[in-house]
Amino acid sequence: MAKKVLVVDDEKLIVKGIRFSLEQDGMEVDCAYDGEEALEMIRNKTYDIILLDVMLPKLTGFEVCQQVREFSGVPIVMLTAKGEDMDKILGLEYGADDYIIKPFNILEVKARLKAIIRRTSPKPKEAAKVIESGDMKLDCEGRRVYVAGKEINLTAKEFELLELLVRNANKVYGREKLLKLVWGNDYPGDVRTVDVHIRRLREKIEKNPSEPKYVHTKWGVGYYFS
Repeated sequence: MAKKVLVVDDEKLIVKGIRFSLEQDGMEVDCAYDGEEALEMIRNKTYDIILLDVMLPKLTGFEVCQQVREFSGVPIVMLTAKGEDMDKILGLEYGADDYIIKPFNILEVKARLKAIIRRTSPKPKEAAKVIESGDMKLDCEGRRVYVAGKEINLTAKEFELLELLVRNANKVYGREKLLKLVWGNDYPGDVRTVDVHIRRLREKIEKNPSEPKYVHTKWGVGYYFS
């Protein structure tokens, strides 16, 4: 089945080029040119991944990303013309899964999108696999997480991070190792990405994030699930 992609950018020539290239690879591509239009489309249609520019009319890419995260964990890749670290981290703070800096090589864009789609697509060998620990339940096929019977809305990367830790309970992972396992060897970000996602994950699944019940820190070493 063709993967569905939403490309959001107010520069129509850029959108046209990305759309043409992705369609050549058999993907279904929808386009939006401002934040409000993008948000409406995401509410009304299911996408496998969203390519979202930061600087948009009406609503910024960050605002769109933040609002989408209130109802969906769809993978989001931010496009930004700026390369400053704070801009990158800010995108991740709002729930983005990855970022690409303009000007970009379309081959890199396609490779990054395909890698994320591949990692976030349900895997047949994990069909109907459910992991339970205390009052937490992970449905690995449906990529859903429940705590005390309540579904917790996680981003794609947050889910992958939690699943890795849960499947390897009590094993301590260093930040560099987590970055490599969850984001891949070619990810250009640094270990702060892991810290941001761990904090966001704790805010969602822990009753008291400052005294975590599930995701713990082993000071000077890394993180583990217990």
